[in-house]
Amino acid sequence: MMASIGEFDPLNTRVPATKIEVTVSCRSLLDVDTFSKSDPVVVLYLQAVGTKEWRESGRTEVIDNTRNPDFVRKFVLDFFFEEKQNLRFDVYNVDSRSCNISKHDFLGQTFCTLGEIIGSTGGRMERTLSGIPGKKCGVIIFAAEELSNCRDIATMQLCANKLDKKDFFGKSDPFLVFYRSNEDGTFTICHKTEVIKNTLNPAWQPFTIPVRALCNGDFDRTVKIDVYDWDRDGSHDFIGEFTTSYRELSRGQNQFNVYEVLNPKKKGKKKKYVNSGTVTLLSFKVESEYTFVDFIRGGTQLNFTVAIDFTASNGNPSQPTSLHYMSPYQMNAYAMALKAVGEIIQDYDSDKLFPAYGFGAKLPPDGKISHGFPLSGDAENPNCVSIEGVLEAYFQSLRTVQLYGPTNFAPVINKVANCAAEITDGSQYFVLLMITDGVISDMVQTKEAVVNASGLPLSIIIVGVGPAEFDAMEELDGDEVRVSSRGRLAERDIVQFVPFRDYIDRSGNQVLSMARLAKDVLAEIPDQLLSFMKSRGVEPRPALSSSPLPELHRHI
Repeated sequence: MMASIGEFDPLNTRVPATKIEVTVSCRSLLDVDTFSKSDPVVVLYLQAVGTKEWRESGRTEVIDNTRNPDFVRKFVLDFFFEEKQNLRFDVYNVDSRSCNISKHDFLGQTFCTLGEIIGSTGGRMERTLSGIPGKKCGVIIFAAEELSNCRDIATMQLCANKLDKKDFFGKSDPFLVFYRSNEDGTFTICHKTEVIKNTLNPAWQPFTIPVRALCNGDFDRTVKIDVYDWDRDGSHDFIGEFTTSYRELSRGQNQFNVYEVLNPKKKGKKKKYVNSGTVTLLSFKVESEYTFVDFIRGGTQLNFTVAIDFTASNGNPSQPTSLHYMSPYQMNAYAMALKAVGEIIQDYDSDKLFPAYGFGAKLPPDGKISHGFPLSGDAENPNCVSIEGVLEAYFQSLRTVQLYGPTNFAPVINKVANCAAEITDGSQYFVLLMITDGVISDMVQTKEAVVNASGLPLSIIIVGVGPAEFDAMEELDGDEVRVSSRGRLAERDIVQFVPFRDYIDRSGNQVLSMARLAKDVLAEIPDQLLSFMKSRGVEPRPALSSSPLPELHRHI
């Protein structure tokens, strides 16, 4: 128990995802009832990542006698930007009381990802239903909205009085640890205050915490707070505990927000035991913070660019030992990394045009070395259509260029940074994926490029493939120490580096390997986008309006 307090890292605890509410309507459904129109229901299935198995997640209500239902019951889904969340919607005509869905008439289905719905204009997407050969099954319309309690940020300040004295020579060194309760009765740590030295009447600094971290959207859920006396060796002494809820805290400073700190052990042993002190809420306020989804719904596009390492250390592409080897049976690590990250980001990029570059190769016809050649072969237009188009251009380039060197990153970073510098109004955010097998040759220039780019709407993902030592790359990933160049610090941490080998599934399941990689490298993008918008005072535009539902069929 105690160890978990010492090891708690507020940045790495997984806060429950944003919750997205999906509303469903259908138009022009098939008529299968002889004497009346259909009685439709929509069933949602979620796909498990590893097994690919579809599991039912929920159903709308049944609406009688309509081909154009607007369902009231919504689907509420946890949204993780960094995961490809595959959804399947099946539509049925209910013609008996059976709960077994296979007993009813199938009217059609559609497949999509949650990201596609959110990334559509104004969070509204229309899809054609299919699944019955030779029949037009009509359309299904989705509208996605973020649940509002997900975006609130609470700021509060607490103080304590007459806490138990725990230290032999001085008073106590108290700090508080906050836990939210989970559905199963367990507790998850969600905040730790600073330590205040040598006092039994501490007043802690105000702190800020996402409401969803405190209660996961359930305002009456128990919040447990432990009071500890800090010890240098990490064996902090337990002073006592109390419980409250977000709803109680949100009432602010009043007589109900003074809590007795109780130590169950002392209470059991001492008859005269009253408490181990009190904790008082001094202030509480809630503000709404803009979220990643607010910007996407307001029309912010993610611009995805790819850069691939064509240096000779990758090995001859025609040999099976090469990292660029094109096997007819499975993708190489470059293709896997590109597809894993690209397939998720493409949902947030409406034109599906992706600039793709290579670096470290000699180009035909004259063998000139290039550190930023378009894989498309067209210097005027580096765009490839869709992620499949990027993969095709990559495979085509392997046949035409000569792998060479050195491994220079700065030219490509500067190229993308120049594009990002032209659009800083929040309408575009750039993500550059660099895939490399080795150590950077131009570290000084690359650091300068990263520092220069850190004030731009840009994030850089570097994936290391193959067995090389990537220690130098950690310098660019500013998680531990912010990147600096010539005495200037990067404004924001914009680089995320990971070695692909850490994500490879031992059983050889490529889908799992790719899902794990994408999950890790994309997890920081939403916060990096928000940190840019905040630093520039950019607010999301109102959600783009998309054409309303056809009025003539309104049918509840």
